[in-house]
Amino acid sequence: MEMGKEIRRLRKDRGLTQEALADALNVTAQTVSKWELGNSVPDIQMLPEIAVFFGVTIDQLFAMDPVQQLERIENHIYARGLFTEAEVRQLEQQLDAITERPEYAGRAQLMLTKLYSNQAEQYRLLAVEHGREAVEKTGGDAEAVSELANAWNSYMPDWNVRNHHDLIAWYSSFCRRDPKNRPALMWLLDNLIADRRLKEAGQWLDRLAAIDSSFRVPMYRYLIAEAAGEKEKAEEEIRILESMAEQEWCCALTLGDICTQRQEYDKAVGWYRMGQELQPSPKYTDSATSIAHICEIRGDRKGAVEAYREVLRLQREEWGIVSGETHEEVKRAIRRLQD
Repeated sequence: MEMGKEIRRLRKDRGLTQEALADALNVTAQTVSKWELGNSVPDIQMLPEIAVFFGVTIDQLFAMDPVQQLERIENHIYARGLFTEAEVRQLEQQLDAITERPEYAGRAQLMLTKLYSNQAEQYRLLAVEHGREAVEKTGGDAEAVSELANAWNSYMPDWNVRNHHDLIAWYSSFCRRDPKNRPALMWLLDNLIADRRLKEAGQWLDRLAAIDSSFRVPMYRYLIAEAAGEKEKAEEEIRILESMAEQEWCCALTLGDICTQRQEYDKAVGWYRMGQELQPSPKYTDSATSIAHICEIRGDRKGAVEAYREVLRLQREEWGIVSGETHEEVKRAIRRLQD
């Protein structure tokens, strides 16, 4: 019914009769009348043609408000693999229209970021697929080996390639303007530690400690001490984290990550399972996915399959996901391990 009202509004705005619109769309005037009265709706294959005729998006035909449009676009991005160029242009058009409304501009820009990130990731996966073929079919050509490593996000030994100075500079500026933004402070700390800029990391950690009393502060103290080779200090911070593990499920997952990096795999699996148990619904799949990766590293294909099946269960029962790219990716991993 809402679509019928929107078609009627658009037709009247154009000064068209039902007969004129019917002629333009190659349908009968009676059909247009039924649409506008809500007695029927256009065939789904006609929606692009109607949208193009009126110069609007398909979502606008449904008379969705911007919040509904943004939610629909986000769900569409997460459910899909690689979009065609035409699909990208259509999504860009919808998001550009929403951006014109200042109160929704930030959210629309976020959706554009997610769209382009999804495209980049899908192209990266394609590059990996073709890169492996290139290495095999060229007999290990050095250039093919290097390009595959780049596509696969390999560790880069060259400092000029792997350092994050641009990102650090941007987040440093942002955090000075918004010193209580915890997510931004954490991303800044992560990259400072990765680049071994530990003195600066310590200074920013003091700012985080001023606004955060959670496990995240000892977590960063551990990471800084570990990077600096201060073993006793690092072990002290781990003990603090262990004492806080039952307070927040993310702390247990953090301990799982730490143990994985120390190759203490049995401990890591225990922490991941604890984190999943503590986490309220809807539960994320991170714990089960981490366990699957550990099993693969250890050559335990059966254990990895069981962990991936747990991921599918969580997707289904916690999030209602039974199809789409994220679902298919896990199923592909299971088939790979069972071959």
